[in-house]
Amino acid sequence: MYDTEAIGPTIVGQAKPTMAAAAPTAHQISIEHTFETAHRLPHLGGKCTSLHGHSWRVTVSVFAPTLSTDGTVVEFGVLKTGIRQWIDTHLDHGTMLGARDPFAVYLDTMGSKVFRFGANSCDTVDDTELLATDLPWPTVEAVAVLLRRVSQSVLVALPCAPAASVGRVFVRETHLNTATFGPADVP
Repeated sequence: MYDTEAIGPTIVGQAKPTMAAAAPTAHQISIEHTFETAHRLPHLGGKCTSLHGHSWRVTVSVFAPTLSTDGTVVEFGVLKTGIRQWIDTHLDHGTMLGARDPFAVYLDTMGSKVFRFGANSCDTVDDTELLATDLPWPTVEAVAVLLRRVSQSVLVALPCAPAASVGRVFVRETHLNTATFGPADVP
């Protein structure tokens, strides 16, 4: 969809310039959520080999070329509820580990909440872990991929604008470390 509203002055005898020639337009909404989760990255070496936690922040953007009949991309409340419920159930106040990390079995046995990256259908305890089968370790980049997948699965179950889709997902691991995942052509 293109915005065809005129921009700039027109000169008699010349066509009226439009923004349509400049760039396509779309509607965007964003929601945020914070959660507390530990992880460890023994494959990287260094201090991230130790189990440590972060106050994570995720921003999920949803785009649509047109609005729904009720004038929205998607209703904020139901989108926030779906994404927050998934995060709070599976990640918040838990630990994210690689499926082959020996801590995963130990913490699970001790009754701790564990979400395993790289688990397959043969060794997973929870089918939601299959969203991260191809992500072997819970790096901030992998968490961004996981949360984009979660967000898209939440979105498709909701009433929303035609062609609405999750754009980029921004994840802040610390005040200095962030990762973004989504379509390359979306700002």
